[in-house]
Amino acid sequence: MAKKNTVAVYPGSFDPPTLGHLNLVTRAAEIFNEVVVAVAESTSKRYVFSTEERVELWRKILPKGMKNVKIDTFSGLLVDYVASKNAGILLRGLRNGIDFEYEISMAQTNRSMNPDVETLFIMTEGHLAHLSSSLIKEIVYLGGSVKGMVPPLIERELKKRIGPGSQSEVIKD
Repeated sequence: MAKKNTVAVYPGSFDPPTLGHLNLVTRAAEIFNEVVVAVAESTSKRYVFSTEERVELWRKILPKGMKNVKIDTFSGLLVDYVASKNAGILLRGLRNGIDFEYEISMAQTNRSMNPDVETLFIMTEGHLAHLSSSLIKEIVYLGGSVKGMVPPLIERELKKRIGPGSQSEVIKD
């Protein structure tokens, strides 16, 4: 597939990044000249990992040869961030119809704020469609295995942070 000179921004809290997130980034890197994984800095959410830790986790789990994927952080309005990156594409993953209902209203709102930003949806691969960061955290917190749901590094870090016997601390950024 021939790439145009395009930059796509893939935003999220990624607390933690899952194999579904990683799969979407890998596929997007084949389509776009550059993919920016934009890790959200939010003051209203409680996180297991700080913003800096989530960025570092992404850097460690990305395949080494992916030179067209950048990791960054953002706060404020997403459409403003996308414009600041000279990106015209806002990339979102869809797992199911519930995601679609939420994402379509967000896409329409973003488009009304900045008509130069186009939201593109990529369907999550079927074997990963059940994954969510919230579900992953709940499984680890209750002592279960998330093998095959997150990269091994992520599972180890989650077990240290929120697994049974840990301090079970959630960080507020």
